[in-house]
Amino acid sequence: MKLGKRLTRLVQQVNRHYDHIWDCCCDHGLLGAALLKQHPHSCVHFVDIVPQLMEKVTRDLTDFFPATSDLARWHTYCIDVRDLPLAAHIGSHLVIIAGVGGDLMSEFITELVKRHPTLSLDLLLCPVHHTYTLREQLINLGAELHSEHLLEENQRIYELLHVQINRSSTFIGYPLSLTGKALWQTDNQAQQKIAQRYLQQLQHHYQRKAQGGDKAAEQRRQAYQQIIIPHTHGLND
Repeated sequence: MKLGKRLTRLVQQVNRHYDHIWDCCCDHGLLGAALLKQHPHSCVHFVDIVPQLMEKVTRDLTDFFPATSDLARWHTYCIDVRDLPLAAHIGSHLVIIAGVGGDLMSEFITELVKRHPTLSLDLLLCPVHHTYTLREQLINLGAELHSEHLLEENQRIYELLHVQINRSSTFIGYPLSLTGKALWQTDNQAQQKIAQRYLQQLQHHYQRKAQGGDKAAEQRRQAYQQIIIPHTHGLND
């Protein structure tokens, strides 16, 4: 099955080797299957809380990626993301989470860090909403930014964050901000229009909440009001 824009971009972001990649994206195993093809020396772990879904993923993986050696290339789990057995697998880890809001994502990550306080953990995140909440908690956990992007799929705009907690010696990281910095740096007019629309959506959302007396929303509205998207020069200028 062909991947959509969001899953395709997630695959593209995995541009280095990890010993273990955890697909927690509620995507019927599509992302993990693509990563199995792209990263033949990585072990991909497929995770979902729905038993019937994981049974089908296991059958599909057995058909399309049968075992060729004693070293397993994939595993499936019907568990909560908080319960990922990271400590049972030695090596570098990338946990990919998408398809849930930033509030729930924050809970997952906070619990993982609590259970694995010294583990260097790469996270590739694409929340459906509440990105400010997610960024706030990532900063509290000491996360460093590798990259951040905007992407649009089916008329919905998403933030894609690649961060690391408990930085490894090889990781090149930058401070993570509450509202994003590189997120708003565009190199073409199409991407600039996406950024402008997304910023307007955030400003209007928090303005509506602030009008209802939400003080936290007012602070967030003011933070997004400070953002200026640089003008991108194109052929039609």
